[in-house]
Amino acid sequence: MDLDLTATIKNLLEMMGLNDLAVNFDSENKKLTVFINEGEWLKKWLPYLVADLEHIVRLLTKKHNQENVFVDINNYRKEREEIILQLAKAAAQKALLNKEEIKLPAMNAYERRLVHVELATRPDVKTESIGEGKERYVIVKPI
Repeated sequence: MDLDLTATIKNLLEMMGLNDLAVNFDSENKKLTVFINEGEWLKKWLPYLVADLEHIVRLLTKKHNQENVFVDINNYRKEREEIILQLAKAAAQKALLNKEEIKLPAMNAYERRLVHVELATRPDVKTESIGEGKERYVIVKPI
């Protein structure tokens, strides 16, 4: 039995009481995009909803022997990525200007990787991940 991810996720979200929504699955890029128009309360819960829905999608795709899928709701991940890249650039500038290490806030593995990749091409700074688990963060060091 093939998994119809779009219909399954739409049905699941509707059972949660979310009715004003659109679900799109780009099978080529393995990206599930959801847009939910449910008012201001959603903004507070969006990070949790993204993480929880991604977990559910991961379980579904694993059960059906399919590849992992990237999940984004209301462009939360896209906007977060842009913020992290701006933060990385600003930290590099500050590290060079003050000639000191800059400690970034704790981030998940994907977000830390974004910082490392963004600053890897710069010969004037280097990055290092420090800490354990949810407290792991990146330090930007001037060279």
